[in-house]
Amino acid sequence: MKKKSILILGSLSDIAKSIAHKFAKNNYDLLLAARNISELKLQTNDLKLRYNINVDYYEFDILKIEDHLSFINNLRLVPDIVLCAVGYMGKQIDNEENQVMRSQVIRTNFEGPTNIISEFANIFEKRGNGMIVGISSVAGERGRKSNYIYGSAKASLERNIKEEGLDFLFLRFGKIMTEMSSDHNDPPFTLSKSEAAILIRKLINRKGVIYPTTGLKVMGFIITLLPSKILDFIEKKV
Repeated sequence: MKKKSILILGSLSDIAKSIAHKFAKNNYDLLLAARNISELKLQTNDLKLRYNINVDYYEFDILKIEDHLSFINNLRLVPDIVLCAVGYMGKQIDNEENQVMRSQVIRTNFEGPTNIISEFANIFEKRGNGMIVGISSVAGERGRKSNYIYGSAKASLERNIKEEGLDFLFLRFGKIMTEMSSDHNDPPFTLSKSEAAILIRKLINRKGVIYPTTGLKVMGFIITLLPSKILDFIEKKV
């Protein structure tokens, strides 16, 4: 039986590191991609020693769209699964007032992922198989004052991938306790990075846009029904 492989884009993020360990434990070959090549080498060596699997690493910048196709062509193999763990939230007030920061949020969460995913979608369609997995957010369910720039970028990516018509899984998490979210409050159904990684591995064969837990599913449903004034009031209290 052929070993499965997974490419993790943004593999140096907190959640991506946990995901790599979970898939390594299940004997997947790993392809790791991120901007910091020296840290990638350390991560690669650690995973090889711990799990005795094949691990390759590649320099990759989600914002350098002009390099995406050459990045794919340089991969040792075309993976069975491409998981995009790239994300950037920033602070809403900074995103509103600073064009550079606002553009970075939109490009990191929508433009860059859309491009690289579309390239893999073309390859998977020709091959006849392949899976795209994305880490999305409850914020993509409905725009809210506290993070509408980040949320709109996530929502746009989800809708774009739906239209591609390929095998995809987007998991709408709430807050995951990582460095990126460390300065935000902990709302209900907050998960550790390890808990999130376990859920991703567990649900890897599902398709569509889903909530990984029942609690998050209920919260997402409620968010769609609440009047804006009530939703704004609740956000101030959480």
